[in-house]
Amino acid sequence: MNTYDWLRNLPIPGVDMACNVIEVSFNKGSRKDFFRNTTLQHFDKGDMVSVEGVSGFDVGEVSLTGEIVRLQMKKRGAKEDNPEMKKILRPATDRDLDIMRQNKAREPEAVIRSRAIAKQLKLDMKISQVEMQADGRKATFFYIADGRVDFRELIKVYASEFKVKVEMRQIGARQEAGKVGGVGSCGRELCCSSWLTDFKSVNTAAARYQNLSINQSKLSGQCGRLKCCLNYELDTYLDALQHFPDNCDVLQVAKGNAYLIKKDIFKNLMWYTLPDSTKQYPVTIEGVRKIKSQNQQGIIPEALETVEVTSSKPKEVEPEFVDVVGQISLRSLEKSDKKRRQQQQQQRGQGQRPQQRQAGGQQQGGQQQRPQQRNQQQGGQQQKGQQPNPQRGQRPNRPGNQPNPNQQNQQRPPKPEGNK
Repeated sequence: MNTYDWLRNLPIPGVDMACNVIEVSFNKGSRKDFFRNTTLQHFDKGDMVSVEGVSGFDVGEVSLTGEIVRLQMKKRGAKEDNPEMKKILRPATDRDLDIMRQNKAREPEAVIRSRAIAKQLKLDMKISQVEMQADGRKATFFYIADGRVDFRELIKVYASEFKVKVEMRQIGARQEAGKVGGVGSCGRELCCSSWLTDFKSVNTAAARYQNLSINQSKLSGQCGRLKCCLNYELDTYLDALQHFPDNCDVLQVAKGNAYLIKKDIFKNLMWYTLPDSTKQYPVTIEGVRKIKSQNQQGIIPEALETVEVTSSKPKEVEPEFVDVVGQISLRSLEKSDKKRRQQQQQQRGQGQRPQQRQAGGQQQGGQQQRPQQRNQQQGGQQQKGQQPNPQRGQRPNRPGNQPNPNQQNQQRPPKPEGNK
C-alpha cells in the first residue's frame, strides 16, 4: 500500500504544529497502523522501529511521516488525540531484528499446520496467512469463509500447538489477493496490493453500462471476483447515459421489430438490428425519440432513419503493386559473376606465390634460365659417365651446390665382371 509523500517539502510553521504521529507498515506493507512518536528522535521513511505490541513489542518500517499522515488519518477516520493509540518505543536494534527474523521463519510451517488442524476439525474455512509478532508472543490467523464459523475449539488447539496468543481475523477474496500480490492483465501491479484500500462491490451491471461483453474469464481478476477497475469509469458512463431515452429497446418499423444492440455515448448513437439481416443500423437520439412517439400513436414508419458513421482516424494508404520484372538484366549478373571469379583466381595466385609477385620481372627471367641450367647439368653428368638420378622426387644438384663424392660412389652402378 504505497503512498507518495507530496507534502514532504511543506514548511512547518512551528514545532508545536508538527504531526507527532507516524504510519508504520508491517509484513511488507500488507498491514499499516498509526503510532505516536513520544521519543525525541526524528524518523524518516524506511527506518525500522520497535513499537508497542500485545504484551510485547513489534518491529515495523516507517512508511509515512509529516503532514500527509494527518490526511491518511482523516481518510481512515482515526483521531490524532486518541489516548488508546500505541507508541513508538525505540529504533529497532540488531537484537530486535534477529528475533523478528527467527519468528517470521515460523510462518510458512504455521500456515501448513493450521490448515491441517482446521481440516481435522471439519471447519468450512481456509487459512490464508499467518502473521507472527516480532517477539513471537502473538499470532494473527487470516482466514476466508463464506459464513460464520465457530472456531472456539480451534483457538484452543492453536494456542496449545504454537504456544502463542491467537487472534482470528476474517478477510475476503480481494484482501487475500492484495496480501499475495501479483500483476494484472493490464501489465501493472494489482490495485489491491499497491494503492487500493477500500473494496466496493462490483456487479455485472457495471459491465453492461460500459458496453462490455459479459465474459467471466475476462472480467474476473486473480481473486476470482469481478475486477475493481470496472467501477473506475462507471460514473462517467452513467452521467452520459442520462441523455439517452428510456424504454427504447424495441422499435416497430415496416420490416419488423428493431432491437437495441448498444449505445455509443461518444457519438450519441443507438445501434439497432432488424430480423431479416445481421447488419447493425446507427440511429441518432432524436430519430429514436421520433420513432418511439410514432409507435405510441400507432404509426409504423417504413424504415429506420440511419446515419452514416465517419471515422476521424486517417485512412492508411496501401502500397501499390510494382512490377519489377525486366529491371534487372541477366547480362549484368553474368558480368558480376565473371568479375568475382577473376578476383578469386587472383587471390589464389597471390596466396601460392607471394614472393614471385614481389620480385616482378626479375624472377620471371630466372624461371626461364632454370630449365637451361638443368639441361647443362644433365649434359655434364652424361659427359663424365654419370647417369642421372633414377629416384623420383629427388631434386637435381644446382650450380651452387657441390655434390658429395661419397654419395656419387654409392649411386654408381656396379661394373660387370667380364670387363676386368
